[in-house]
Amino acid sequence: QVHVVESGGGLVQPGGSLRLSCVVSGISNIYLMSWYRQAPGKQRELVAFITSNGNTMYGDSVKGRSTISRDSGENTVDLQVNSLKLEDTAVYYCHARTRGQPQLNYWGQGTQVTVSS
Repeated sequence: QVHVVESGGGLVQPGGSLRLSCVVSGISNIYLMSWYRQAPGKQRELVAFITSNGNTMYGDSVKGRSTISRDSGENTVDLQVNSLKLEDTAVYYCHARTRGQPQLNYWGQGTQVTVSS
């Protein structure tokens, strides 16, 4: 059985930083790991992804102030976001996609991040 478990959310002040972590268990052929977020009343959006060979991509909303990192051997992915803004408030979801065909997608339950003074 596959489990995707996020941690690290909470209440953060504007200008602060947060680090989210995600552990995926139950699968070993992960190609891509990513973080998405969904704010109230908005669509889910990509925050960042990292592939098994270390290629990364960031969404415009966090580009330049975030870093995604991965430990492929442990199936973990972390997201560091700095200079937090009120609009970073959202539920952050971890996502994993497997190699091969068909590609399978797995999601965590999400972790709430609230940026507020």
